[in-house]
Amino acid sequence: MDQTGWALVWVIFVFVLDTTVRILAIIFVPRNRRPTAAMAWLLAIYFIPIVGVLLFLLIGNPRLPRKRRRKQEVINESIRQMSRGLNLGTLRPNAPDWFRSLVRLNRNLGAMPISGDNGAILISGYEESLDTMAEAIRQAQEYVHVEFYILQADATTEGFFAAMEEVSARGVKVRVLLDHWANRGKPYYKQTLRRLEAMGADWHLMLPVQPFRGAYTRPDLRNHRKLLVVDGKVGFTGSQNVTDSTYNLKKNIRRGLHWVDMMTRVDGPVVASINAVFLSDWYSETDEIIDDIELFDVRTGSGDLDCQVIPSGPGFEFQNNLKLFMSLLFAAQDKIIIVSPYFVPDEGLLLAIQTACQRGVHVELFVSEEGDQAMVYHAQRSYYEALLRGGVKIYMYKKPYILHSKSMSVDDEVAVIGSSNMDMRSFGLNLEISLLVRGEEYVRQLRAVEDQYRASSRELTLDEWMKQPLRSTVLDNLARLTSALQ
Repeated sequence: MDQTGWALVWVIFVFVLDTTVRILAIIFVPRNRRPTAAMAWLLAIYFIPIVGVLLFLLIGNPRLPRKRRRKQEVINESIRQMSRGLNLGTLRPNAPDWFRSLVRLNRNLGAMPISGDNGAILISGYEESLDTMAEAIRQAQEYVHVEFYILQADATTEGFFAAMEEVSARGVKVRVLLDHWANRGKPYYKQTLRRLEAMGADWHLMLPVQPFRGAYTRPDLRNHRKLLVVDGKVGFTGSQNVTDSTYNLKKNIRRGLHWVDMMTRVDGPVVASINAVFLSDWYSETDEIIDDIELFDVRTGSGDLDCQVIPSGPGFEFQNNLKLFMSLLFAAQDKIIIVSPYFVPDEGLLLAIQTACQRGVHVELFVSEEGDQAMVYHAQRSYYEALLRGGVKIYMYKKPYILHSKSMSVDDEVAVIGSSNMDMRSFGLNLEISLLVRGEEYVRQLRAVEDQYRASSRELTLDEWMKQPLRSTVLDNLARLTSALQ
């Protein structure tokens, strides 16, 4: 065959391969995927086929491996069985119908029960929360469970690590989980692991990306949870990592950036649910079932708040946190205040917010004026015009601080705080933990923190936003398109 014949064969081969890839993409990509995500993947595969296909094979399945999903199913059923029929405190009277329905939804999706007689205190000071957690650790008699997305032994977290060392030295069992991809290669990573080893802590990496050690997880599937449990009596959860407020990164220090976070300390029956999340993740990473802990050994707390923990992530069949937020948006009658550093809603969430405004609900959104992640920052900005036109008041926390807290308050009685942002990543790719609280006194605490945030923010108006330069609009819209690639 001459050179022309070989060229014709090659052209035919490329044409057949390209057509086959496009047909297979139409068959497999949209399956069980949101239309926007499916369309984004199809566009990527059609316009940049080689890169698009490789990316889809690498990160195109937003689910944990089947083995881990099965573990989560076993864990959920075990929690339902253990907590069924138990008296988990006295619930507050006169709960609205929508709240009882929401609790059932959360129970069906995340397995955790609601409990009463809980105490909860918000901590909005960065170093104050580290000091409060360190003090709680020092009171430990049996065990300390530590699980944080980022865990660094630095000057700011010295008290936290010293407390773990003190209790470990007197025989308290210290178990630690930290996300592998979020910590690897970061400042103090190796020092942190050496320090955990030296104190005798039983530590493990979450979702390790270590293919040469037989442990591989998609690098964009991460355990983003932040929690601490001491003896099953006291628990902490929220948005803050255990690290300096600059994250010890040179680029942050150079820009003068500091993170603003919020944690909540809880006591009472709900601590068992936070502990259950830790034990679930421990089992997922180690295959070890810790059976010497009476998980739902109920202890009355210092208050009478109703609390429910909602775990979420790619190990669950549904997007538990998204359904929680959507339900709250549709239930609100008077006021909704959202604090989310990374706000990239899907169509349903955006529609729910706009509908709330149209129903006469006062809606406020707190975001950061400064962005630390360019793609998310620009994708978030692409929604500002629709939100402002819909009636949402947007407050931008002033530079050089990154408002990293994640919360939602609804009317004067219900609030959510946790690790979950309101973006595609937190809904579909990250393992998150959210705490639902019913009680006016807790909402008053959150309102006070929201007032602090408002005093440190400036309101963004539609007139100001419409003066954005064209280049910013182009960047925002391009980032918005890529945000759907899940």
